[in-house]
Amino acid sequence: MASILKVDSIGKTSGSTQDTMSGMCKAWNFFDGTASTIAYADSFNSSTLTDIGGGQYKYAFTNNMGNANFSFGGAALVDETTFGLLSGTEIAGSHARSTSSSGQFFTTNTASVNSGANANSISTQIFGDLA
Repeated sequence: MASILKVDSIGKTSGSTQDTMSGMCKAWNFFDGTASTIAYADSFNSSTLTDIGGGQYKYAFTNNMGNANFSFGGAALVDETTFGLLSGTEIAGSHARSTSSSGQFFTTNTASVNSGANANSISTQIFGDLA
């Protein structure tokens, strides 16, 4: 017979609950980058969302990362038939890097990877250590 563990919360004696498992996703979000006013459809540990323009976006973490050296992943759909690419380190040729308090990235159309493209379905995930 299998046992089932049911709890309302999990934590440790010091630090945050997220520190309990180093492999857990520390922040994620999902939004439409083509909306006239962008807003999260759903998110975790993500606060202010900013449309910088031309497929460039930035969001702040509710709880900061330990440093700017976190793992960034995600996906974007530019339209119903075109997959977009995400980049978390290079914004329009400059090196506008993410920080411990925010993630900055841009989306491009796979047909024209040298220019930004607003995507209608964007999801990102952040893995790393919280502050």
